[in-house]
Amino acid sequence: MATNNPYQHYQANAVQTASPGELTLMLYNGCLKFIKLARQAMEKGDIAARNENLIKAQNIILELMKTLKMEYEVAKSMMTMYDYIYRRLVEANVKNDAAILDEVEGYVIEFRDTWKQVIQLNRQRQYAEGGQA
Repeated sequence: MATNNPYQHYQANAVQTASPGELTLMLYNGCLKFIKLARQAMEKGDIAARNENLIKAQNIILELMKTLKMEYEVAKSMMTMYDYIYRRLVEANVKNDAAILDEVEGYVIEFRDTWKQVIQLNRQRQYAEGGQA
């Protein structure tokens, strides 16, 4: 896909070259972006934009659910939280409730920030192992 927009080209390249961990981080950030856009749409009374952005956030949560490796105990807990977040996003859309978005956004931020720490620790470990070789 050829594009004349340098930013779109950069974004496409970033996704294509990202590690699985970085892709997960991108999903969290995308979910937060769509929650923010949905909140702005709520404030403006733009029902179509609210719905569109909340559906995008819901789809990201569904994608995160698909990537869980259920043989790990932590994945079962995460699945429960992802399911809760998904249901609350649906409820926020139906009820046009920004307070629900605030709640859900907090959970997604916690997941994202924890995931960032995991990536950083993994990089430090890989660097330390690589430095001793």
